[in-house]
Amino acid sequence: MRIPDEQRGPHRGEAHAGSVASRLNWLRAAVLGANDGIISTAGLVVGVAAATTDAGAIATAGIAGLTAGAVSMALGEYVSVSSQRDTERALIAKERDELSSLPDEELTELVGLLEARGLSSGTALLVADELTRSDALGAHLTFELGIDQEHLANPWAAAGSSAAAFAVGAVLPLVAILLPPAAVRIPVAFVAVIVALALTGLLSAHLGGAAKGVAVVRLLVGGALAMAVTFAIGHLLGVAVG
Repeated sequence: MRIPDEQRGPHRGEAHAGSVASRLNWLRAAVLGANDGIISTAGLVVGVAAATTDAGAIATAGIAGLTAGAVSMALGEYVSVSSQRDTERALIAKERDELSSLPDEELTELVGLLEARGLSSGTALLVADELTRSDALGAHLTFELGIDQEHLANPWAAAGSSAAAFAVGAVLPLVAILLPPAAVRIPVAFVAVIVALALTGLLSAHLGGAAKGVAVVRLLVGGALAMAVTFAIGHLLGVAVG
């Protein structure tokens, strides 16, 4: 009896959909990392620019903030994804052991998982039997745990992409505050940051399927508030020192 493709478990179309979803998740993470870089660096350089007109001091603070932020993002992402990968590997090893020591129980479990997806008992048994003979571990990882052992999380890739995204975002406010004349540095940087946040907010909302207006307003309010607070602090410190 030939089992219809839709009853065979993951197939080429589902694998492609999973790949697309994975790429969208990475892109969404990159956009969020860039947002962090924009907001944190903008707040830093605006605060320093409010305290002094010395371009060297502003550049030093901005570059230091960019470097520290990128390293922090990379380290945090590396630790987080490494923990995720370790967990996935432990689950794979556990499932492999169970398949070796309890094959009948695992087959029954797979039948139950397939039935839960809408297959009849007879069809579920046929599908489970074929999947077990073909790739028992892969079937259980997919239907029971939602893990693809061929595409486990990569902590180095996650760390690198997070650091790069943060750095790209941080460059914009740094350039925007250093290139204009001292008299208009802060207004130019403020406008540039607001525009950048609006664009990244639209993109992140589109990728996440969220309401664009809410996402953009949230980012704009947060970014404007961060720059306003650091500007006030920098201005007060500059006046006090002066």
